[in-house]
Amino acid sequence: MTPDELADRLDHAAVKIGPAIQKGMRHTATLGIARIRGNASGRPGPNVITGAYRNSWRAEHRGLPHGAQCTIGTDLPYGRRLEFGFVGVDAIGRHYNQPPFPHVQPALPYLQETLMASMRLALTEVLL
Repeated sequence: MTPDELADRLDHAAVKIGPAIQKGMRHTATLGIARIRGNASGRPGPNVITGAYRNSWRAEHRGLPHGAQCTIGTDLPYGRRLEFGFVGVDAIGRHYNQPPFPHVQPALPYLQETLMASMRLALTEVLL
C-alpha cells in the first residue's frame, strides 16, 4: 500500500468512525436499559408495583465529532434509594429503613462487554 492509498483509507475511516460509534452506543444503551429494567422487575432488585419506576429509565445520546456519549438514568427521586438503600429521615420527614435492591450495578458488567463488542464492530466496519 502506498502512502497516498493509506492516507485515503485513513481519511475515509475518519469520516465513518463517528457515525459507527454513535450507532454502537445507541444499541448498547438500548440493551443496557432493557437489562436494568429486567433487573428492576423483582427480587433481588426492587419489586414492581405500578411499573412507573421501571419505565422511567432513559438514555440521552450526544454525538461527538469522532465518537459518542450516552447517559443512562432515571429522573425519579427514589432511584438512588432503591439501588443503594436508605436509612434515615428524608426531606419531608418520612422515616426509612430500606435495604438496597441493586439493579443497575448488576447490569454494569453486561454493559461493559456489550459496549466493547459494539466498539470493536464499529472499528471493523470502518476499516473494511
